[in-house]
Amino acid sequence: MSEQMRVVDAHNDLLCAVLHQRERGFSDPFGDFWLPRLRTGGVAVQFLPVFTEDQHLGEGALRRALLMLEEARNIASVHSSEVAIVETSPQMADALAKNKIALILAVEGSEPIGHSLGVLDTLWRLGVRCMSLTWNRRTMMADGVGEAATGGGLTDLGIEAVAEMERLGIIVDVSHLSNPGVDHVSAIATRPFVATHSSCHALHPHPRNLTDIQMRAIRDSGGVVGINSFGAFLAADQPKLGDYATHIEHAVRVVGAHSVGLGCDFMDDLLQIIDPILGGGLVDTENLPIIDGMRDPTDLKAFTEVLAGRLGAENARLVAGESWIDFLAAALPPGTVDSVG
Repeated sequence: MSEQMRVVDAHNDLLCAVLHQRERGFSDPFGDFWLPRLRTGGVAVQFLPVFTEDQHLGEGALRRALLMLEEARNIASVHSSEVAIVETSPQMADALAKNKIALILAVEGSEPIGHSLGVLDTLWRLGVRCMSLTWNRRTMMADGVGEAATGGGLTDLGIEAVAEMERLGIIVDVSHLSNPGVDHVSAIATRPFVATHSSCHALHPHPRNLTDIQMRAIRDSGGVVGINSFGAFLAADQPKLGDYATHIEHAVRVVGAHSVGLGCDFMDDLLQIIDPILGGGLVDTENLPIIDGMRDPTDLKAFTEVLAGRLGAENARLVAGESWIDFLAAALPPGTVDSVG
């Protein structure tokens, strides 16, 4: 990268958007739309979650996940001079050294797995390096925040899944997991785990946000908390860019800058692109709580300056990207991946 801070975004659902765009006849939506935005924002590493939309639940979930993973490979092939899917720490270092955007394949929610943990091996071979057990809904492994009234933690299958993910080297992500589920992972994890896109419950008691105790558990495991920029998770009324910076400041005070990063969860472009299936059919896309100054990846470069003003240059550098880069350098496999485990 140049003299600007390296930025890592641990959550952008652009793969879902790209697949929708390709299905509508766009030949290269990533190159035409997303790549210029990532470059403008100074993004060095981008997590690419594979999300299961409601219409693909059940047996369709794995098929949709495979299509999305194939779309990621297509992106990496067509734009091989600009981006690279990285599965190992040397591959990430090489991509960064060549000024390529390093892409981390992730799965958001275990719907593609169902009850078959053997699918984890397949996803590992396909390059998936991070996975959450739930989205907001219930899966066979755990309850998401949308099912919080059950008070449920992980199921027996979920406990087995965490152990299998740790064996393989798939990073466990607790974002979207119910409050008891986060605590359950904290109790059983033997390797570092993360929250890719969650904010601070102490500042805004939204179910999607983490308590200070939970953030400390992530830090103590060796993981990173990616702070979410979606306005609904930041403040009750008219969230502003300063609210996002305040959540980051709070997290840094609680766990230190080395354990805090960005997990932006940009929603504006996503919902406009995939409307009406997930957009206008479910939410009012004209009144989303999107904060000005954090609408899409192009805003990230300017936001690093906001971080520097709030945190100081070194802490801002860590939060903008280096915390995630250091974590991934240690968490990703150290060499060529020839086999599972």
